[in-house]
Amino acid sequence: YPEKTVIPIFILHYKGPVEVGGLALASEAVGLDGVVLTMGDIPKYGEPIKMLKSSEEARDFLRNTVKIKNLKLGCLLSARKSADELIKRVREPWDFVFFMRTEQKVMPILEEVAKECRKLKKPIYAYFLVGTPKNAEILKAIGWPTTAKMEEVEKVAPNFEGIVDGIIATCAGDAQGDLELLKKLQKFRS
Repeated sequence: YPEKTVIPIFILHYKGPVEVGGLALASEAVGLDGVVLTMGDIPKYGEPIKMLKSSEEARDFLRNTVKIKNLKLGCLLSARKSADELIKRVREPWDFVFFMRTEQKVMPILEEVAKECRKLKKPIYAYFLVGTPKNAEILKAIGWPTTAKMEEVEKVAPNFEGIVDGIIATCAGDAQGDLELLKKLQKFRS
C-alpha cells in the first residue's frame, strides 16, 4: 500500500526477543513505515513473557543487537502521565510518537508534548477514538476515553490541526463506524 502509512504496534508483554527481532526485520523487509513498541497491558490469559523489560530496552535491542537499518521506532504515550513525564520520553531516541487516551481535557498536555516533538523534529500522531453505540461495550472493556462521538467528529477534528502530524482514527470494533468516520474526516486531509 504505497500511498498508505502502515505502523503496527508491537505489544512486548506477549513477545520474546527472537520474535521481536524477527518481526522488526520482516517489517523492515516489506517497507513498513515504522513500528510502535509498548509493553501493553498484562495478558488476561497466560503469563507475560517480559524478557524485554521496557520499550526502551526493546528499542535498543533492535538497533544495537538486531541492527535494523531503516525501520523507524516509535513510542506510545498515555495521557495518564504528566506532560513532564511524557516530554522526558519524547526526548529519548525515538523516531516518532503515538499519543493515546486523547480527549478534550488532555489537549493541553498533547499540545505541550507536540511542541517538544516539533522542536525535536519527531512526528506525533494522536489516537482519535470515536464512540458509537456498537462499540460502547468494547470501550468500556478497554477503559479508554473517547475523543468524540460520531456526531461530534467534524467539530472536534479541527482541534488537532496544527498540533499533530496526523490522527489514528478508529471506532474500535465498529467496522461500519470506521467507514462513516473516514468519510467525515476526508475534508480534513491535506
